[in-house]
Amino acid sequence: MGFKLSQRSLSKLEGVHPKLVEVVKLAITKSPLDFSISEGLRTVERQKELVAQKKSQTMKSRHLIGEAVDICILLDGKANWDFDNYHIVANVFKDCAAELGIKITWGGEWTTLKDGPHFQIELN
Repeated sequence: MGFKLSQRSLSKLEGVHPKLVEVVKLAITKSPLDFSISEGLRTVERQKELVAQKKSQTMKSRHLIGEAVDICILLDGKANWDFDNYHIVANVFKDCAAELGIKITWGGEWTTLKDGPHFQIELN
């Protein structure tokens, strides 16, 4: 443990809700697996691209309003997409969110589309 976010990941958090950023920054320090931020705030154009590529199913993504992030787990510095690893990191995210009194949702728990890299803040 003891990982930290790269400057690239920090820049991808620009425009993301401050409370979600707080969760991400705490989670990286407690996670047994390194991760980077692959997506934060998105433009409508980027969202349209992802929908066209079938990498997203909606134009109502929480990324468009800065309420979601996607992570990429790094093993030996390389991207790893093993769902079990995302489950491990999701538990860290949920614990950190609870510690901070912030409610989040993990996309890996959705019933229609399992989105392991996705985390979003719940403001209601």
